Amino acid sequence: MNTLAKHQREHSQQRVRQTEATPSHGRVAASSLVRRIEAIDWFNVEQELNGYGCAMLHELLTASECDAVSALYPREELYRSRVVMARHGFGRGEYKYFAYSLPPLIAQLRGELYPHLVPVANRWNEAMGIDIRYPAAHAEFIARCHAAGQTRPTPLILQYATDDYNCLHQDLYGEHVFPLQVAILLSEPGEDFTGGEFVMTEQRPRMQSRTEVVPLRKGDAVVFAVHQRPVQGTRGAYRVNLRHGVSRLRSGRRHTLGVIFHDAG
Repeated sequence: MNTLAKHQREHSQQRVRQTEATPSHGRVAASSLVRRIEAIDWFNVEQELNGYGCAMLHELLTASECDAVSALYPREELYRSRVVMARHGFGRGEYKYFAYSLPPLIAQLRGELYPHLVPVANRWNEAMGIDIRYPAAHAEFIARCHAAGQTRPTPLILQYATDDYNCLHQDLYGEHVFPLQVAILLSEPGEDFTGGEFVMTEQRPRMQSRTEVVPLRKGDAVVFAVHQRPVQGTRGAYRVNLRHGVSRLRSGRRHTLGVIFHDAG
């Protein structure tokens, strides 16, 4: 790498770090969250992802952290856009995409979860014959997104009320897509809401679709495939397509934090 290219790369990574972390929204108890993430059985997470396309991360956030993130929803200055799902045929309910600079907890989740998922993402691409490989640090990957014009942050909060739902979909925002993402339930089933289960479907060639319902509690997260994953067949690995959504809320209100690792164009 020549000196100019190295300087441009370092400048881009520094700019990403500045946009993802700021003291303006308060500081996170960093060591506590890092310890929780490091304590996860990541080998088992990979086995679940390889077998089912999704894996639960139990008690990733504390109840107080969930409440603090949910309390951000009315603060319009934190967001770059609001989407009312019914207007676009996406379902019912609404969500808001955060603007840069991201709140510290959300920036930290992005930066700390990503390195544990990179090995899975790279092994999946190798198995599917996809040449793309992902760098070890999230700042490097975001710099790649920004260089391609994908500069809009994608972390979001979703809000559902009675009879709201989210149609099955994939979160693809441009050429550069990290193949795994995370959703964290911020509300308590049975207390804050009923219904509203996280649902995934997997479509295999010449087979009926398979459905997975993930039983999340408040603070639990699910990491799941954005688009495709490899499945081992008798003649080698083949690709299956996945979509995710939320079933109809029967009562109450439900908030979810979505942590997507690529930015949008």
